[in-house]
Amino acid sequence: MKRLLLAATLAALVGVGLRAEILEQVIVKVNGDILTKSELEQRQVAALRARNRGAATLDLKNDAELKKLLDEVTPQIIVDTIDEILIMQQGKERGYRLTDEQFKSIVERIRKENKLEDDQQFEAALKQEGITMADLRKSMERQMVVSRVQTDAVGRISVTEEEARQYYEGHKGEFAVPASLTLREVLVEVPTSGTGVQALFNVASDEDAKRKAETLRAEAVAGADFATLATEQSAAPSKANGGLIGPLSRDELQPVLQKLIDPLEGGGVTEVVRMQRGYQFFKLESLTPSATKPFDQAREDIVNKVYAQRRAVEFRKYLQRLRGQAIIEWKNEELHKLYDRQLAADSTTAPPVS
Repeated sequence: MKRLLLAATLAALVGVGLRAEILEQVIVKVNGDILTKSELEQRQVAALRARNRGAATLDLKNDAELKKLLDEVTPQIIVDTIDEILIMQQGKERGYRLTDEQFKSIVERIRKENKLEDDQQFEAALKQEGITMADLRKSMERQMVVSRVQTDAVGRISVTEEEARQYYEGHKGEFAVPASLTLREVLVEVPTSGTGVQALFNVASDEDAKRKAETLRAEAVAGADFATLATEQSAAPSKANGGLIGPLSRDELQPVLQKLIDPLEGGGVTEVVRMQRGYQFFKLESLTPSATKPFDQAREDIVNKVYAQRRAVEFRKYLQRLRGQAIIEWKNEELHKLYDRQLAADSTTAPPVS
């Protein structure tokens, strides 16, 4: 019901502030194919749900907040939808379609991944999401056709060794491996505080715990096996593994621990420090300094990055050609303006097309 209410509210506000009386059922024709008001609303609902982390409803105080969100998402929805119509038209011309066998295989994979035992459970899960089998098939076919048309449009892209090395030299920061460290810890726990006599008892317990921690630390500094001390004396869960924690990034440590650990060399033991549960001290078991991943190890990542960038640029060129050749008949000038405005904004943020 809440999901229906959201859709109903969208129906009232759709068009990014447009007056209902000027919003026609057909919003735009693209080479004869149409985008309707209801189709736009469905895409808006999906976009708003995605922004709300998949929740079925939005926690909005009033219609003005919903309109504001629509103002943000609708321009890109219009551009993406028209691009999709153009791509699907190309796929239709090339005879691309999702066969019954392909769809059956996709359904089986999805069903297994979600541990749904049979088709009845699968259809029930779809119904819970407000999706029919026909909706799913249409979505899967759309993804397949878009992928195939994109592959056709982009063609073969290769990245030479020299190009990969140039990218590596210019983007070494992307291949930095942060420093990591492994610690061992001993915790001497202090009972939680109370009131009255119990509070006095806990003050004494705190002092006893500190003395015990200092004694154990002295043993560790003198050469006692730290893992054994942790196993036999620590109250931390890590005692089961000889006090071992990590590997960790330095940034994962609390500031107080960073100050204790930074001066240490491998094998060094910190001073005793009061933490939430009691008194602790740590041994720096190992330290791996920050480094830059060598080119040979980074090569595959580089090729993937460069390929993705070039693929995006080439496909953007292709979409620009399709838009330029298309007959786009707008039935709503306000949405037309949003479309043109979004294309202009995209052109200023995208890499230059040569």
